[in-house]
Amino acid sequence: MNHGPTVEFSTTQVQDKPWGHEAIFAAGEHGYVGKLIAVSAGHALSLQYHDEKDETLSIVSGEATFEHGRSADRLASRVMRPGDTAHVPALLLHRITALSDLVFAEASTAAPGWRDDVTRLADRYGRDGTRAP
Repeated sequence: MNHGPTVEFSTTQVQDKPWGHEAIFAAGEHGYVGKLIAVSAGHALSLQYHDEKDETLSIVSGEATFEHGRSADRLASRVMRPGDTAHVPALLLHRITALSDLVFAEASTAAPGWRDDVTRLADRYGRDGTRAP
């Protein structure tokens, strides 16, 4: 007797980063990626873009400066606070800098190779030009 779909349980993958860490709770196996990203105050993610990945982020706690634009020398900037959400389409340059300890949720598409779909243009931690997670 088929009782329909069942729940799948797993353990969240935590990946340390030079700016904090990310907890990946949906790793693409169902067509999307879900992360909780923690950034220590004063630290920043790379100025980056994605070839295919489309993402939406929402601030859970803390404050951040969100920079975005089509070229590195023409970035717009906005302060984001809890509840603020941003949709980031593929190819758009973006960077988040934590003004205080920050946690944000990120949901994104999960095309094959999504973990490597990042091009870093500038990075405080020596990862300029790299693509690895």
